[in-house]
Amino acid sequence: MNEIVNSFREAFNLIFSFDAGVYGIIWLTLTVTVSSTAIASVIAVPAGILIGSYDFYGKRLLVRFIHAFMGLPPVVAGLVVYIFLSRNGPLGSLGLIFTPTAMVIAQVIIIIPIITGLSIAAVRLKSKVVKENCKGLGLGKRQTFRLLLHECRYPIFSAILTGYGRAISEVGAVTLVGGNIQYHTRVMTTTIMLETRRGNYDQALAIGIVLISLSFIINSILYRLQEGK
Repeated sequence: MNEIVNSFREAFNLIFSFDAGVYGIIWLTLTVTVSSTAIASVIAVPAGILIGSYDFYGKRLLVRFIHAFMGLPPVVAGLVVYIFLSRNGPLGSLGLIFTPTAMVIAQVIIIIPIITGLSIAAVRLKSKVVKENCKGLGLGKRQTFRLLLHECRYPIFSAILTGYGRAISEVGAVTLVGGNIQYHTRVMTTTIMLETRRGNYDQALAIGIVLISLSFIINSILYRLQEGK
């Protein structure tokens, strides 16, 4: 019991002493996850709105594929990125393997289906009413798109935060394509795994506490958005 208490004490000391190693890992994690979420959102949100608000041939099959990829195992996404970016891969000459850029690419692949699928569900219920109102007002497609985005802003923002939550908690893909290299590609989740195996519970707990705090903040924002509808 004393060892557990001491580990928690040392963990808080690492956090509040602003340990350079700990905060370097936190900063890299935030950089990678925010970047991947932003890139994925730029692609997924417009795609989700268009798919959810228009009927076209093959839509049901496309939506099924998106829903299937919402549960894509991260290690599979990491494997695909690794094959393409490895030295003998099609994009090996770019030298991106075992870099934060490779980690961002892997996370983008993982969270695009999540944000897209949730965005489709968000606009599906409101698209018909919004399109009819815009048609009656004589608004063009661009104005209709903007109004639909505005009307569905809360669930879409929730979709983005859900994607971010998936990105920040991911382990398998970022380990595979990033290599978990100290001071270069080591993020919070991979640090917790590594330090726990080493028996260095102080740093693992310190990172874990920060990770839980970030998850709490994300969930609090989601709750506020749901309450504000």
